[in-house]
This record gives sequence, C-alpha cells and structure tokens, in this order.
Amino acid sequence: MYQFQLTRSKKLVKSNLTMSDFVKFSCVPGLIRTANLLLRRETFYPIEPQGQLSYDYDMNINELIIKELLKNKSETLEDLAMIKRKTAKKYKISCPSNIDLLKSYHNLVKDKGLKRNKILEEILRKRKIRSLSGVVVVSVLTKPYPCPGKCIYCPTEKGLPKSYLSGEPAVERAKRAKFDPYLQTIDRIKSLEIQGHPTDKIELRIIGGSWTAYPEKYQEWFITCCFAACNAEQRKTTRKIKSLEKEQKKNERAKHRIVGISIETRPDLIDKKEIINLRELGITMVELGVQTIYDDILKKCQRGHFVKETIETTKLLKEAGFKIMYQVMPNLPGSNLRKDFQCLKEIFKNPDFKPDWLKIYPCVVCKNTKLYRLWKQGKYKSYSDKKLINLLVKIKEILPYWVRVARLFRDIPAYHIESGSKISNLRQVVQKEMKKRGMACHCVRCREVKEKYDPKEKIVLFREDYNASSAKEIFLSFENKNRTKLYSLLRLRALKNATIIRELHTFGQMIPISQKTLGAQHKGLGKKLIKEAEKITKREFALPKVAVISGVGTREYFRKLGYRLKNTYMVKSLK
Repeated sequence: MYQFQLTRSKKLVKSNLTMSDFVKFSCVPGLIRTANLLLRRETFYPIEPQGQLSYDYDMNINELIIKELLKNKSETLEDLAMIKRKTAKKYKISCPSNIDLLKSYHNLVKDKGLKRNKILEEILRKRKIRSLSGVVVVSVLTKPYPCPGKCIYCPTEKGLPKSYLSGEPAVERAKRAKFDPYLQTIDRIKSLEIQGHPTDKIELRIIGGSWTAYPEKYQEWFITCCFAACNAEQRKTTRKIKSLEKEQKKNERAKHRIVGISIETRPDLIDKKEIINLRELGITMVELGVQTIYDDILKKCQRGHFVKETIETTKLLKEAGFKIMYQVMPNLPGSNLRKDFQCLKEIFKNPDFKPDWLKIYPCVVCKNTKLYRLWKQGKYKSYSDKKLINLLVKIKEILPYWVRVARLFRDIPAYHIESGSKISNLRQVVQKEMKKRGMACHCVRCREVKEKYDPKEKIVLFREDYNASSAKEIFLSFENKNRTKLYSLLRLRALKNATIIRELHTFGQMIPISQKTLGAQHKGLGKKLIKEAEKITKREFALPKVAVISGVGTREYFRKLGYRLKNTYMVKSLK
C-alpha cells in the first residue's frame, strides 16, 4: 500500500489506497469526475520524501489488457476491440488507445521479461499504411529561408518556410525542434517505433520549399545531421557529429539506414553543378514543382519559369539516374477542368515529361496570398468537390502502370483554407467513386501488395518499354497475373556507356533487414530484377556496365551483388 496525492484543480487530496480502492473510489457518488480524471490521465506520486516510487494507474490497466490479449491468443482487430471494451466497462474508464497499449507492451518486454509476440505487435500497430510500402518515411523541415518564387497561390507565414503553415504535422514537429534536423529525425523515428513500425529502412523526405535555393553549407550540415541522427545509439538528443562522408559511411551498416533521400525544388533551380552536389549529399529523388505545362498559366501565376525549364531539368535528372516526381496543381488561375485533364494526359503521353512519381495538389485559397485577393474580388473560383472528384477519377483512369501517385491532397489544415476542397481523405473518396463506376487506377501505389501477400499466388515478371527524355526506359515488375498486386519494381534507363538503375523497390509490410518472415520482402525479388536488368544491358544494349543511383543505406546490399562504389554510384562491370 502506498500513500498517494491527487491534485485536482487547486485541491490536494491525500489517501492511503490500494489498487482495488482506486476502482471502488471511482464508484462513490459525487467523486466520479475526480475518479475519472484519476483513472484516465493522472500519475500518482507517493508523498514519501524520497519521491522515487510512482504508479501510473493507466499503465496497469493497459498491462492487464496486454496480458488478456496474450492469454486469449488474440489475432484480429475485432479481438482487440472486444477486450478493450470489456476492460473499460469493468474499470469504468474510456478505452485506451492502441499507442498507449503499445507503450505498455514494450515496457513489459523490456523491463518485465515478456516474450515478444509479432501477431500482437501487428494488431496494435498504428496507421499500418506507414510501413506497408516497404519503407518508413521520415519528413524533416528546413528552416525559413527566402524563396526566389513569387507565386500568387503560395501562402506565407512568419517563422516558416514559404508555402508551409502551422498545423501541418511535419511543421509542428519542426517547430518543437526549432528546425533542428537532428532532433526532428530522432523525434520522428522514436514516434514511428512507439506506433509499432520497423525503422530499419528510412526514406528521408526533406521539405520546406526550394532546397537548391539554400546555401550549400547549410545543405551539407542539414543532411549530415539527419545521417547522424539515424546513426546515433539509443537516439540520444546530445550528439557528436562527424563529417558528411563519415556519417554516410557509418550509415551503410547502421540500424536505421537511409535508403533514399528526396528534396523538392523548382525546375529553374537545377543545373549540372547542382546535380553533382545533390549526388554528394546522397539525394536519390527530386520533386519538381511543375504545377502545369502551359506557359500562359505559369505566367498568370507569376511562377517565374516556363515549361522549357521543366523539360530540360527532367532530362538532366533522368540522365543522372534520379527518380523524378512532378507536383501538379489543377484549378490554377487561367485553367479549367478540360485544360487540367489535358495537362495530365500530355504529361504521360509526351516523352519530354513522363515523371516516375506524381503528386496532385488541387489549388486552394489561403490568406496572405495574391490569389486570396483575386478570390475576394470575384476573379477566381474554386472547383466544387463534385467537379474536382470527377476530374481526379478521369485522371487516375488514364495513368500508366509505371507511375506512382504519392498524394492527391496537400496536408493543409482546413481552417487555413478559405476556398477549395477541404476533403483530407480525398484519395479514399476518389477510389470509392472509381469502384462505384467500375473503374480502376493502374498506378503503382494503387497496386502495391501491402498486407495482401499470398505465398501461394503465382508471381509473373512484366516488362514495359517507353521513350522518355531522349532515351529508352524499361520498367520491370513482379506482379500477380492480372496485375492487381505489385510486389517489386525496377526502373532501368539506357545511357551512352552504361545502363542505370534509377529505382529498385520491393513492397509489402516493411520487414527489418536481418529478418526472414512471411511477406513480399526478403524473398529475392529485387535480386531477380537486378539480374534481368544486367541481362538486358549486356544482350540488348551491348553495354559494359550497370550503375545504380543507390541510397547510402542500400550500398551494402549492392556490394553483395558485385557492385562497387564509384563517384557516388554503385557500379558493376559485366564481363
């Protein structure tokens, strides 16, 4: 029995209570509100002078639930929900969240010798989609810095990079860390682990506007901090950061390996010198703010560049092996539904474009923009939700098998949007509408195997050739027979003296690097695709070598396949 104190408002209540007394206490008339506060949120600290003992009632209830789940050999979300409701009713508390249960589970494993249970970890995992594409994404925001653009739709908030607003999840994390990339990375990894996600393979996403407009010294420091955070033992907030080269070398075998890094920038801020710098930093994908391919609309939006720069930059980046993501904005001033559809149709028909990835950000009106003033004057009108959904359905219907649609909506909190769609789950709404019409999207993301892996299902190798930016692209993939489940893909581009693998990815629930378990990962699919790419290089193109724009964290994987590091690329000679 401990002596506890409960602070409620400015009152101090002192009692000698056992655990069973807490439960009885919640049923005493007139004390229910106090008891609920006690049972749901408060931590009780003993009054003894040493002040070292503490007992968190919530944690005990959570541990009871964990033990009950294990005792009943629970395997489904329905089992979990039933036991949570039963326990909440018994102790007259609200149902604990999965994330709180996961914390209790990890404490039991770490401190009380509980044996790990993978099935339980799976049903408790929060937002499973975060690791169902084979990696986890860690987004890190750069500090505020002047943007060379003067786009009329781009919001500005004091103390934030241009186009980013308070309330966006990544922005709030950055603000808490005072834009320190090391702390942001540590915080996000820790958060993902608490939610139950493996964090061995990290796709680092650097956001905050035009990366290539920042000073090179800042870029190097920023990336070095991110690598150091992934290399840090026990993710300490204090740090000893080495040079970029040393941190990259260490990350090749670190627990948290950075398997890819993406940055976002403008088409007019990339040249050959910048590409060399990007490769030295370890960047593997570039998000280009294309917005539209029509010069008249670009001019009206005061974008500061034209489609010519988009075409030139797309080619430069592909020749260097980068994955390319286009950010496209329907409903810009001067556009219309027909023009927006034609824009996306042309992007995937015209060899000058053909990006590997796509983000569709429907234009919205926010305060502190020139577009807001136009809207107030009645000179701009947003599409209705119905018209926007219909447009997106038509666009997704025509997408090729080799493009991945990363997003259909920007994470701008609804209270910032004065006009335009506020449907935060727009992707799901569009998918539901397509299903209703008997239509299907063939993009990579819509076909990723995710948790639907079936070891008995036959996997077939598919190949699709297409011309893009003055060279041949080959898209290799392992899929099921009717192409509704995509297991693994490889993008190969033919250059003058070699071919280059621009992307290699195996989908499904992310599995830690050293583990072998049921799932699409670690089944040798990636190696088979590499072998096929090597055969194509030698037999069809008669080229002597294959290069890979490998993420730092995947270098060790390619070394085992005979590749060696040369000028930031992994290269293999074919004899």
